Amino acid sequence: MVSFTDPIQQEVWATVRAMNDAWTKGNPDDLAKFFHPDMVTITPTDHHRLDGRAACIAQWKGFCNMAHIHGWEEHDPVVRVHGNSAVVVYSYVMSFDVGGGATRTDGRDMFFFVKGGERWQVVAHQFSRHPA
Repeated sequence: MVSFTDPIQQEVWATVRAMNDAWTKGNPDDLAKFFHPDMVTITPTDHHRLDGRAACIAQWKGFCNMAHIHGWEEHDPVVRVHGNSAVVVYSYVMSFDVGGGATRTDGRDMFFFVKGGERWQVVAHQFSRHPA
């Protein structure tokens, strides 16, 4: 379990953990409370960026519908807070079944959060595999 000494960093990290638990445990619709309406995502598999909460949720939901996730772990997180915004970077390992075959993949996530009211929400996300 990761713990940060700064309470705001811990709050941001707890948001990341709750967000990842939502989609990796079969509840991608719950991402709506974590994704800002104007969120953008850049993925390694889409030529164009994903614009808006609905498009981003559809991407995660599509993955969840085609894959059965067995495991998800984050490693080496960094949380940098700048006023009402934060950048979170970490590596991940995921195992899942898709198309009848087991797959294990690792990569890295980078999220940019803003705090509006009492919640931190993602406004930008990019992920990629680790370089070979």
